[in-house]
Amino acid sequence: MSVVVVTAPVPGISLSLVKADLRVDHDGDDTLIQAFIDAACAHIDGPQGWLGRSIWTQTLELRQNVFGSCTRLPYGPVSEITSIKYVDGTGTEQTLAGSVYTLTNAGEIVLAHNQSWPNLRGDAEGVRIRYVAGFSTLPKAILPAVLMMVADLYAFRETAVVGTGSGAIQMSTTVENLLSSFRHWRV
Repeated sequence: MSVVVVTAPVPGISLSLVKADLRVDHDGDDTLIQAFIDAACAHIDGPQGWLGRSIWTQTLELRQNVFGSCTRLPYGPVSEITSIKYVDGTGTEQTLAGSVYTLTNAGEIVLAHNQSWPNLRGDAEGVRIRYVAGFSTLPKAILPAVLMMVADLYAFRETAVVGTGSGAIQMSTTVENLLSSFRHWRV
């Protein structure tokens, strides 16, 4: 099973808002600040993000080799299924009709009443479920957390402290506390 990003998210955090938060009133650092916004958002969002979920709207594709009785779509919240494609027993790619399955509020795909999953050839990624994930309204704690992350990146541009060796700058305790209730742990 793998998940790929088909359409990357576009974080709804404007450069002007971040500059106001940083109290930057010139345009000389715009490219740098935008890079920090992008880095902070990428650090927490989507399949590779710290939160293990989608924050901003994006299209993902789950690839697997079987249909399960209940398939949980990772990195939700899931708002819609775009398509479900599969390789049938003869090796032909097919699109599963929407009447065969249901998307639950928990982001799971289950069979609709009196339906059955089609026969598969058994290819490694022969089932591809494309879906839209992300919050329709940004949770209130996300914006201040990202603003703090960008402020830290802007103020502390070095990754090493003299005399202690090198290492990645960690998120502040405040940022972790703001984001922790949104974190999905994967095992």
